[in-house]
Amino acid sequence: MSGHARDSRRSAPADVPAADGGLSATEGRFLARCAARAVGAALSGSPRDGRPPQSAALRRLGASFVSLHRDGELRGCIGSLRPVRPLYLDATANAVRAMRDPRLPPVTAAEWPRLDVSVSVLSPLAPLAVADLPALLAALRPRVDGLVISVGARQATFLPVVWEKLREPAAFVAQLLAKGGWPAGQLPEGAAVSRYTAPEFHDPAPRSPLG
Repeated sequence: MSGHARDSRRSAPADVPAADGGLSATEGRFLARCAARAVGAALSGSPRDGRPPQSAALRRLGASFVSLHRDGELRGCIGSLRPVRPLYLDATANAVRAMRDPRLPPVTAAEWPRLDVSVSVLSPLAPLAVADLPALLAALRPRVDGLVISVGARQATFLPVVWEKLREPAAFVAQLLAKGGWPAGQLPEGAAVSRYTAPEFHDPAPRSPLG
């Protein structure tokens, strides 16, 4: 599951809590730095800083996706759809997992100086009561909604940043259905559909080489 589009300068616009009760811009930048430090520690073989942050929002249970890019090229994207651990631990764990995204070659220490780290913080999933594809397309909020489609144990998601590449709801949903391995043109039978928001925070390159 992943969101493949990105913009290293796009983030929360002000240091105020998000409308859905999420993080301030300062907390989001701190979270992205935590994720980046976890990647740096894993690449260098150094111990990871395990001290909890002072922010109560970062210590609350939360779900995140972490994306790694080098020179604009996706190098890994791994995340959680539901909160099962403190947000700062979720982001750091997903950052390390993203280094070995099974779809891509592992991230190496040589890439570190040019590695951009992005953390998307997910709101709770909100079920969408849609009976068919036209109803889903009408309900979607372009550039706002992330989307999850689930059938049994199979599920697929696109983060809101994917709207930067797939701007039309029909294209967004068609590609998500393809990602999940379902035929295009209709919702699969028994599908459960949910949406969420996910502000994205960045810790961009360049970086000093690992010592």
